[in-house]
Amino acid sequence: MKQSIQYLSLYFFAGTMGGLINSLLVWLCGYSGINNLLGVSIGPTLSAAWLYPRIVWGGLWGCIFFFVKIQKKFSLLKAFLISLGPSLIQLLIIFPFKANKGYLGLDLGMLTPLIVLFFNFAWGITAVFILSTAVKVEPRSLIK
Repeated sequence: MKQSIQYLSLYFFAGTMGGLINSLLVWLCGYSGINNLLGVSIGPTLSAAWLYPRIVWGGLWGCIFFFVKIQKKFSLLKAFLISLGPSLIQLLIIFPFKANKGYLGLDLGMLTPLIVLFFNFAWGITAVFILSTAVKVEPRSLIK
């Protein structure tokens, strides 16, 4: 039990760091005009009110690693596959129903789905990198 809580804490931490990197990348691409060049209207203002929930949600999404074996070897494929979860929620639930930005967020621009996949892939890379460097032994998960 104690080991499971320790791993869950590590997964949450890795997810929060991924959320921080993801958020800073979203802000930087919006601030620098890269998103506008791609025809995507995503350009948030960097503030604590915007950043805090994104970091917390990143941590909550990090808890999904409890069900996935993380090895010492870093894997871009694993990072991409894990990042599909938050991407699909953003594209299929948040944009169309909460933010009223259309299916897949296409009201923000035609490349919005690709931008979302890219930003969330940055979350996945960060989290998997942290976990692959932090895990010394294979963690036990709920799913054997």
